[in-house]
This record gives sequence, structure tokens and C-alpha cells, in this order.
Amino acid sequence: MSQFDNVSILKQANIYFDGKVTSRAVLFADGSKKTLGIMMPGEFEFGTEQAELMEITAGEVEVLLPGSSDWRTVVGGESFDVPANSSFQIKVKQVTDYCCSYLD
Repeated sequence: MSQFDNVSILKQANIYFDGKVTSRAVLFADGSKKTLGIMMPGEFEFGTEQAELMEITAGEVEVLLPGSSDWRTVVGGESFDVPANSSFQIKVKQVTDYCCSYLD
């Protein structure tokens, strides 16, 4: 899906790691939420409260998911799942565009 219709977008940006990762929240009528963002090159660690589906829409990252000892390369058009109440590490190889869906 390249477009979201009939949504609300929060003006306040989420800014992490000295501005190297930013996103905006997109709220849907059914109560679901996604964030759309950009990650600059670097290495980061994120914690989750809810399960997440992370879609890489452009760029390239390597991700180390909970319970894994192997880094996985994810490029534009691919995605990965992160369980609730966990953390994951990510190495951003180039400017990367992403969409994160929060799952129940």
C-alpha cells in the first residue's frame, strides 16, 4: 500500500538518537497506529512495548532480532517482525525510509 486515506497525522515528530531517526504517528479510524520515518546511517537499539511490523520502504539495514545471533539484511520492499516487550538492534547502511505498524 503506497497511500493511507482518511487518517490523522500527529504534527509532533518522534526524534531519536540526536535526530538520526525521526518519525510521525499516523492514526487510523479503527484505532490502529503506524509511524512513518527516516533513519540516517548508524547503529541503534530500539525497545518495543507492542509487537511491531517494520517495513523498509527504501534503503538497507541489518537487523538483529530477539533470540537470534545472526544479523539479517533487509532492503526496500522487505519487512521484519519484532515481538512485544523486547528490543532489537539495527545497523542502517544508507538513508532508510520505513513504516512501522503496531500490532495487538
